[in-house]
Amino acid sequence: MAVSVDPSGTFELAGRPVKRLGFGAMRITGPGIWGPPKDRDAAIAVLRAAVELGVTLVDTADSYGPEVSEELIRAALHPYGEVLVATKAGLLRTGPNQWHACGRPDYLRQQCELSIRRLGVEALDLLQLHRIDPTVGAADQFGLLKALLDEGKVKAVGLSNVTADDLAAASEVVTISSVQDRYNLTDRRNEAVLDACAAAGIGFLPWAPVDAGGLTGAASVVASIAGELGATPAQVSIAWLLHRSPVVLPIPGTSSIAHLEENCAAASLALSAEQLGALSSLGAA
Repeated sequence: MAVSVDPSGTFELAGRPVKRLGFGAMRITGPGIWGPPKDRDAAIAVLRAAVELGVTLVDTADSYGPEVSEELIRAALHPYGEVLVATKAGLLRTGPNQWHACGRPDYLRQQCELSIRRLGVEALDLLQLHRIDPTVGAADQFGLLKALLDEGKVKAVGLSNVTADDLAAASEVVTISSVQDRYNLTDRRNEAVLDACAAAGIGFLPWAPVDAGGLTGAASVVASIAGELGATPAQVSIAWLLHRSPVVLPIPGTSSIAHLEENCAAASLALSAEQLGALSSLGAA
């Protein structure tokens, strides 16, 4: 059977249906998420391959590179057709693997305008606040998102790296379409956020959806189930996320077409009730 993300189903995000299994475009940049990739053509090929496999949700950020990921997405996919490009603003970069929150409204507005230019669109499909800046009033940051929405600069807004209380506070100011938090088989610290999103019908994009390095203690369970299914542990991890809730939109990223195909094949992986129970119990361990 040909690999496709179609079996993952669809979710209404930012006013339009997207396939639930998307693509995270962070790893197509240079080492440390800094600078251009070693092979630009290969990065563009991965993006195009993702869309050929049915992906209609591509997640990026102005800080990936910085700027590099958005520029590659435009080179590979513009005009975007059915593909929804979600981007983020709110982190400054000072070097490889260095990230600093900056939520000043004037800065967020500037970054929105620059992302519009880099992606070659009239308005961003979805702009997510990459992190709430603790040195700036949260209400001011949420208010800026509302202003951009009201002005038509963005079609929808979201949050990233937030708590359930943050989501509730932001929702009093502006309609939130998505939340992007760390969440995977072995890291459930944001379970309350996911539950709040599920209750409100908000898309939940788990980052680090395949926590390979964190599966050491649970590797026997995941590996055993992978063996039963003739799959890989990464595929089992992604399939569990898709089973976890209909609002979950995993966005595994890679710079390899082979790895991309492996991830996308997880959309077709069916987990039994027993297997789901065994995997879900890992989070309580």
